[in-house]
Amino acid sequence: METFLLFFVVGALAQSVDGALGMAYGVISSSVLLAFGVPPAMASASVHGAEVFTTAASAGSHVWHRNVDWRLLRPLALAGVIGGCFGAYVLTGIDGDVIKPFIVAYLAVIGGYIVWRAGHDIQPRRLPSWMMAPTGAVGGFLDAIGGGGWGPTVSSTLVAAGQEPRRAIGTVNTAEFFLTVAISATFVWALVTGHWEEAGALEHHAAAVGGLVAGGLLAAPFAGVIAKRVPRKVLTYAVGVLLLALAAFQGLQLMGVLG
Repeated sequence: METFLLFFVVGALAQSVDGALGMAYGVISSSVLLAFGVPPAMASASVHGAEVFTTAASAGSHVWHRNVDWRLLRPLALAGVIGGCFGAYVLTGIDGDVIKPFIVAYLAVIGGYIVWRAGHDIQPRRLPSWMMAPTGAVGGFLDAIGGGGWGPTVSSTLVAAGQEPRRAIGTVNTAEFFLTVAISATFVWALVTGHWEEAGALEHHAAAVGGLVAGGLLAAPFAGVIAKRVPRKVLTYAVGVLLLALAAFQGLQLMGVLG
């Protein structure tokens, strides 16, 4: 019961940030699971299983509040599914930490640029739809590998490229539902086919996953209204600062300062 309550709080806090800023649920949840000794592939599978429910609620909130750019959603979701399925299959066979230093460097650079952009109050612009294919594919792959790379990679890229923050966040959150369903299905397929040898231990983390789902579902409905009502400049600053914080946190983990 204590484990469930702990992860209920983690899920609620992580989803509150993720729904409002388009990132951090996966990163926060995965980091806590890894800190509890859960192997990377199990942590990623657990988080994506929880996100099937939380992203559905969050996406519904963003759609209701008209935060979604439908022109960009289809190519972004399709490319994300392809990249995510490939990443999930790769992660069940190798150690995903190899690519982490490059993710940390990317988050730091993009986070700094977004903060600079907010400070100069540069106006949003219309993004080309072709840009969604490579962005979604890379974001989906990194999300499966790291258990939380979709939001930091894709939301940050769209905001940095000039998309209005609330529409970038709403579109990325909505596309994430399709991504998490696909990644979760890939993990199940890897389990059924025997490609994932350690998957049997997942049953030991059922309380943690249940807590992540329950906490996330409690916070998810508020995602759309927060993103809609917070001023654009404040939202841009918040995205940039969060990216820098995530980069610093993961950098300290890589250096062994944090467990």
